[in-house]
Amino acid sequence: MPDIPSLADVWRSDLSHLQETAVRREEIYRGNLLHVVKDTVDLAGNMTATREMILHPGAAMVIPVLPDGRVLVEIQHRYPLAETIIEFPAGKVDAGEERFATAQRELREETGFTAGRWAYAGRVALAAAYSDERIDMWLATDLTAGANDLDEGELLELCAAGVEELMQLAQQGVITDSKTLAGLWWLERWQSGKWQPEWR
Repeated sequence: MPDIPSLADVWRSDLSHLQETAVRREEIYRGNLLHVVKDTVDLAGNMTATREMILHPGAAMVIPVLPDGRVLVEIQHRYPLAETIIEFPAGKVDAGEERFATAQRELREETGFTAGRWAYAGRVALAAAYSDERIDMWLATDLTAGANDLDEGELLELCAAGVEELMQLAQQGVITDSKTLAGLWWLERWQSGKWQPEWR
C-alpha cells in the first residue's frame, strides 16, 4: 500500500502549484440566466489549458422548518432533467441583492411564508467542474404563513415532510437535487444535536 498523506497535512501545505490563472477569455453565449465563456488558463509549469464554464450570479436555498418539526419542500418539474423533482425553496441572487435578502425573498415568493429566525448553514458549489455557481443555504424557523408570489411560468406544489421521510427518499435515490441533499445533511445534524446554529 502506498504512503498516502493525510488530508489535514496536504490542506495546510503550499498548494500554489495547483492554481490556474486566466490568460484570455472568449464569450460563447450570454442569456437571461447563464453566461458561457471559454478561458485559456496558465498552469504551473508553463503549460496552458482551456476551461469552458458557466458564469452564474449565485443563489440561496432555504430549509423552512415548521413548528411540528416537518419541513417545507417543493415538487417542481425541471426541464433540463425532464423530471419532476423534490427540492427546498431556492432562487438566484438578483443584481445588487445581498444573499440573505435573496433567501428571505425566495421563501416568501415561493411558499408565502416568512421566518422569525434564520441561521446560515453553509455554501455548496453546484457544479465546480464547469460553473462558478455557489448556493448559500439557510435554516429558517418560526414560520408565519402568507400568500406566495410565484414568477411568471413558475409552477410548483408546496408540501410538508418529516426529516426521516426525506432521508429515506434520498437513500432511495428519489431526491437527487444536490442542494437539497446538502441541506438535508445540515438539517439532520441540527436535529441530532451535532450542529448548533448561530441564529439571527
